Amino acid sequence: MTQRTTLAAEKDDLDTLRSEAKRRGVSLSRLLRDIVAQQAKRLRDRRRPRIGIVRGGRGVARDSVDHEDRPAAQRYRG
Repeated sequence: MTQRTTLAAEKDDLDTLRSEAKRRGVSLSRLLRDIVAQQAKRLRDRRRPRIGIVRGGRGVARDSVDHEDRPAAQRYRG
């Protein structure tokens, strides 16, 4: 569902976007919707959980006990 909103922007920025919309043969509204959709997708994609798999010969728990005096950043460099 499309919602309307008000946008405040610098004149030079809007002039650039108007020129780009004209070059593409679309309205300024269409160009702005596309830009907003692209940015929203990037933000959603960045929030997706990242899962890492670590393989170690002895196991992370054992290694952390044996070397608890060393910072984790040094223990787990690959």
